[in-house]
Amino acid sequence: MLKANDDAPKLTLHGDDGKVHEVGGAPGTVIVYFYPKDDTPGCTTEAKEFSVAASRFAEAGAVVYGVSKDSVASHCKFRDKYGLSVRLLSDPDLSAHTAFGAYGEKTMYGKKVMGTIRSTFVLRDGKVARVFPKVKVAGHVDAVLAALAELAQGGGAKQAAKAPRGAKQAAKAPAAKKRRAEE
Repeated sequence: MLKANDDAPKLTLHGDDGKVHEVGGAPGTVIVYFYPKDDTPGCTTEAKEFSVAASRFAEAGAVVYGVSKDSVASHCKFRDKYGLSVRLLSDPDLSAHTAFGAYGEKTMYGKKVMGTIRSTFVLRDGKVARVFPKVKVAGHVDAVLAALAELAQGGGAKQAAKAPRGAKQAAKAPAAKKRRAEE
């Protein structure tokens, strides 16, 4: 998998808008998120959340691309069914997945299989600025927006760390305890 400060692979992929899009070598800020399959529960939630936040990404000067191995026709049906505004790109030969390191062995239902590793890359002027490996959908879009805000304030490129299990709940516990004590 690519790491922060790596050069982004320069690839072109077909989009659900009928155009060919440059990924990796494009100037500016580009968010590339890899997801396994159109119209499945986690992928639908992720695409909807990126779509809902489209104006916030635009305000941050970022273009967002969702990439899967599904066909352009599948992307169009997926987009239309859910009213998605995020641009969906087709990677049927897995060339982008492979170049970014978003395809490999993973565990599904206790079995090792080859497939898409749900991951997101924040690219700036052709370089990898942030990597979100093995993404969990819940809260992910907000984490990407926070990374953009940090980068805008001069934060350097880095690998996004996975929060330890239960970290969010543990962080909230002292505040909740304090509120109860004040009541």
